[in-house]
Amino acid sequence: MSRHAQRLATAELVGKGFCSNVYAWGDGRVLKLFHGPPGHARAQREYAATAAVHAAGLPAPAAFELIEVEGHSGIVFERVEGVSLLTHTQARPWTLFDAVRLLADLHARMHRCTAPATLPTLRERIADRIEAADAPAEHKQAARDRLRALPDGTALCHGDFHPENILLTARGPVVIDWGSASRGDPLGDVACTSRLLQSARLPPWSPGYAHLMLKCLRQLMHRSYLKRYLQRAPGTRRLIGAWQVPIAVAARGWRALMEPDYV
Repeated sequence: MSRHAQRLATAELVGKGFCSNVYAWGDGRVLKLFHGPPGHARAQREYAATAAVHAAGLPAPAAFELIEVEGHSGIVFERVEGVSLLTHTQARPWTLFDAVRLLADLHARMHRCTAPATLPTLRERIADRIEAADAPAEHKQAARDRLRALPDGTALCHGDFHPENILLTARGPVVIDWGSASRGDPLGDVACTSRLLQSARLPPWSPGYAHLMLKCLRQLMHRSYLKRYLQRAPGTRRLIGAWQVPIAVAARGWRALMEPDYV
């Protein structure tokens, strides 16, 4: 048994997700250990993206190293103490629209940053997911055609920006799960979040009343997010909507690659 495997055998499990588990890993650090067939590629991608984003001075955890534990790939991260924006809001339902405003404000702040040149483009990431999608050929071709007509850009894009990927900490909000990060048109990234707010499911551990709130308030939350974002950054709803066809098809590729879509 390797030293990493021996250490994992006694490590405290501090988080569990669809594609990975998170373990305490010494003073001020955690290990995010991926499982499933895409784990190695996911770990490499997320490590490189998080390191680049953190180096650019944005609110992201430090990424220290990539390791292998009995055939599973993992990333050793800075341990960030805090609760997700989703968890915080579910415990305090009356803060729901404060959370929506924070989501929009953080997204606009992110998009004012120029992405590191090492990141792939948003168009490349969406194109790859379209090819992986379990969708009719004519839908995929329509998505390719629409994507070709959309603009490029240099803004930092998260690709999976939603309340579960924002941690509220003593030093302020910290954004996690940068494995889908890219550079591109910020309105394409807004369109990704727009799709999640309109259609994504809650995590299975969410309380029953949260599902009812989402059902009743989903469309109002979505409109509030777009209104707030467009008060903070340039763009129009029409330009955001232009991304929806390729993103809708690409979302089927996300599922094929075992990536969950949580609000």
